[in-house]
Amino acid sequence: MSDKLIITIGRECGSGGRHIGQKLAEEMGVKCYDKELLTLAAKKSGLCRELFETHDEKPTSSFLYSLVMDTYSLGYTNSAYMDMPINHKIFLAQFDTIKQLASEESCVIIGRCADYALAEFPNVVSVFITADEDVKIRTLMERHQISEAQARDVMIKTDKKRASYYNYYSSKRWGDSKSYDLCINSSKTGADGAIKVIREFARIKQEYAKIK
Repeated sequence: MSDKLIITIGRECGSGGRHIGQKLAEEMGVKCYDKELLTLAAKKSGLCRELFETHDEKPTSSFLYSLVMDTYSLGYTNSAYMDMPINHKIFLAQFDTIKQLASEESCVIIGRCADYALAEFPNVVSVFITADEDVKIRTLMERHQISEAQARDVMIKTDKKRASYYNYYSSKRWGDSKSYDLCINSSKTGADGAIKVIREFARIKQEYAKIK
């Protein structure tokens, strides 16, 4: 049993999942990887970071678009990747980077199908953060200084994009309780309460794994 602990966090827009992940990592004394994954994956793969930004948690069904974008890619000369659409290359680069991180250090990883990438790792706790709709909308209104209608639109579109990405690349369903070890409604616990629940669950899971 590895003494490393990796916590992956899926989250609904406005639920505070990113903040919870960052604060959790701080309390654990480990790194939190969110956008940082893009830089690491770009460096590892040789692909332009701008391509990772463009495709971040956003699959495309347009093969033509992928071919056009592929002309801007750098590296990935391995023949296994040569005929692959750029969005698939980017996903695999992130997939490999996530697995490498998990093998090297304890950390918190936000989104990007990290729970799916690490499905075979025993030292992973997969978490999904949700929240009541009115709370999410109010959070987005305050965060972005936008109207209620605009906040609702941002919430719906962002969650649709995240769900499409997760469902497209993984064998599970985004937001389905069966897809995660632990699901938390942050409206009921607050950020600090959610962190306590995650840390306690992780402790229990690790202890149980030792006696199985």
